[in-house]
Amino acid sequence: MRKRRRPYFCLLSILLFLASSLPAQERPAAPSPGTATPPPAQARARIEGPKHTFWDRRNAWLFAGVGGARALDYASSQDFRARGLNERLLSNRIVDNKPLFAGTEAAAAFASIGVAYLFHRSGHHKIERWISIVHIGVGVGGSVRNFLLQPDSPAVASR
Repeated sequence: MRKRRRPYFCLLSILLFLASSLPAQERPAAPSPGTATPPPAQARARIEGPKHTFWDRRNAWLFAGVGGARALDYASSQDFRARGLNERLLSNRIVDNKPLFAGTEAAAAFASIGVAYLFHRSGHHKIERWISIVHIGVGVGGSVRNFLLQPDSPAVASR
């Protein structure tokens, strides 16, 4: 019997990857006597990196990718429910109710954009983009898994 991986394993792996890819914060060197320290606004601009508008071209493509990943998840979930497989993250009743499930997928996409906006407003522009990148990766990975799932019993396969 094959061991089933916990669904949190993938999430934990992604979080560890993100944590390891962030640059380590360095403590500023103590200013030597006689040198002026930069004003806080200039220091913050150096740390944050270049600013951009929230709806720039890169974010527009990333948000379109999030929407595409959610649409692919919708299609893959409908496909495996049609093959008689059970949903694990949501109830089967939600997935079988097409308007409700479409609304759930849209809400997930809008929530991702909202979280990215919060990071944008707080000046964390790299994390802002990584939110969408991770959402696309997890969404597409889950959809591929849904399409590859096989029924457990021969009776379900004959439907």
